[in-house]
Formats: sequence, structure tokens, C-alpha cells
Amino acid sequence: MTITQIRTMTLFVSDQHRAKVFYADRLGFEVRTDLAMGDNRWLEVVPPKGGSGIVLHRPFPGMSAGAAQGVILGTDDLDGDCAALANAGVAVEGPTDMPWGRQATFSDPDGNGFVLSEAR
Repeated sequence: MTITQIRTMTLFVSDQHRAKVFYADRLGFEVRTDLAMGDNRWLEVVPPKGGSGIVLHRPFPGMSAGAAQGVILGTDDLDGDCAALANAGVAVEGPTDMPWGRQATFSDPDGNGFVLSEAR
């Protein structure tokens, strides 16, 4: 095997424009790609310091928006990021102390759930 990384993950969203506003304006992600492809749109966002991207896509047949849970995002400043999220109107639960560090949780407008994690 020569797999070296997770390049991109797909999250299903009901409204790509609304999702773009949430991820870019509220989370501070950069839009890596926003490309119409026929009836589809490839909308990929990435954290400001790079890393794996997230494709914000309409659900495939048989799938539904908001089904992703437990997506873990890393941070070096959990308290600062929680405050920034709250100031941007995002409901945040936590921070909570854990044996391995600290975490807080939040969801996007479709209910995709995230864990914001700061290691010790």
C-alpha cells in the first residue's frame, strides 16, 4: 500500500451556498475549489493552514444531508476558537476536559457534527 493521507472527505449538505457561507465565513475555511460540473457543483473547503479538504456536496441518491458525526478538527487554541465560533453565531458545547486533552462540539446548519479538539 502507498496511501499517504486522507486528501478529501465528503459531507452532504442540503444547500451548497448556505454551507459555503458557514464554512468560509463562520469557520474561516478557505474555498479550495468551487466548480460547476453540469448539474453538480464541486465545492471544496480547507482549514486556513491547509490539510485535508472537505467537499460540501448535495446528497447522493439514498443519502441525506447532515448524517456525518464525530468529524474531529484540531486546534491549538480551543478557548479562542470556541469564542470565535460563538461570536459568529455557532452554538458550541464545551470546552470539556478529557484524559487526552480538551474538546468542544458544534454542528453545521444541516446537523453534521464536529469535535473541536486540543491535545495536551
